[in-house]
Amino acid sequence: MKVITDSKRIRGLVASRFIDKIYPSPAKLEEALRSGRRLTLYHGVDPTAPDLHLGHSTNLFLMREFQKLGHRVILLVGDFTGRIGDPTDKLAARRPLTEKEVLENSRTYKRQAARILDFNSKSNPVEVKFNSRWLGKLSSENLIKLLANFTVAQTIKRDMFERRLKQGKEIYLNEFLYPLMQGYDSVAMKVDAEIGGTDQTFNMLVGRDLVRTYLKKEKFVITTPLLVNPKTGNKLMSKSEGGYVSLQDSPREMFGKVMALADEVIIPCFELCTLYPLKEIDKLKIALKKKTINPRDAKRILALEVTKIYHGAVKAQAAAREFERVFKAKEAPQKIPQIQIKRGSMSVIELIVKGGLASSKSEATRLIKQGGVRVDQKSVSNPKLIIKLPAKGIILQVGKRRFIRIKK
Repeated sequence: MKVITDSKRIRGLVASRFIDKIYPSPAKLEEALRSGRRLTLYHGVDPTAPDLHLGHSTNLFLMREFQKLGHRVILLVGDFTGRIGDPTDKLAARRPLTEKEVLENSRTYKRQAARILDFNSKSNPVEVKFNSRWLGKLSSENLIKLLANFTVAQTIKRDMFERRLKQGKEIYLNEFLYPLMQGYDSVAMKVDAEIGGTDQTFNMLVGRDLVRTYLKKEKFVITTPLLVNPKTGNKLMSKSEGGYVSLQDSPREMFGKVMALADEVIIPCFELCTLYPLKEIDKLKIALKKKTINPRDAKRILALEVTKIYHGAVKAQAAAREFERVFKAKEAPQKIPQIQIKRGSMSVIELIVKGGLASSKSEATRLIKQGGVRVDQKSVSNPKLIIKLPAKGIILQVGKRRFIRIKK
């Protein structure tokens, strides 16, 4: 694979909106890219959940640009480090995952990332690696040698460790090991660069030090901006904090979830989760500030752009039409999953659980009390309600986007 050294493209890459900082410097990276040497770079993902989400897309877009220039790109699945638990931004220790859990979580990562990265290129395919292949074989002797590269004082400087100590919370030894394990990935793969969010800066710089020590060469650390709500400062793609959009959501789910995002995250999502031209983003930013465009209309453009990336223009437009039909005209979706039950009547709680719209009766009760349940467009407020199924069946709705048809 021939490496492209076009000055304009390299300058554009180094100045990309998907980059926050470059260590040791942008100039040094630009010099390396101009040299014609094929660089090896990677981005690692610990499989702590089965979904990649919009927060990952920033890294994937950046990786694609390096791939297009002819550089070797690796998507690393942290199936070993995922079992340790990254302490980054955590004020309490993570629950350790089993080998079975991390492998199951990572099962579709390649398929999800393939919406952006090219794993089938004949000349320069993106590679997938698993860090258990070397970390799982690290001997006690080599582990001790690895530990000897850093002091407790160096490691304790991490923000989340300092905060935990101030709050009197425990720090476990396996958490001290995590940055070294991640850092050793760079040594094992002999990389020239690593891409990751700004919250991973400490870990990536540990890898930079280890590459210098073991391989006697420079390693570039390229940090990417985190997708956060500018009003709250919270990470946007969090199941616990809301706003979670999975890369494997259906077109309808993806479009609807983007439309449900807070107005203040419209511009950050345009900048970090799409390839929408910056000039057009600036126009939208001004229009939103001057209130010459309704945030809902700007969000519709965003939802179309995001859905188009992962499902194509045709399905994105269909999802937009369906959204308008369901949420503007207050109609049910055209395609609704269907189940059959043998009984002629059943409590609404049992129907919600039977239809897979809640995992338990207690969750179903909570949803009803929150006003999130409708039967044939009529709100349900009584958890003890018994529903007699008519011959045509009923449409059960939970929340704004989940529907199921139940027939006897």
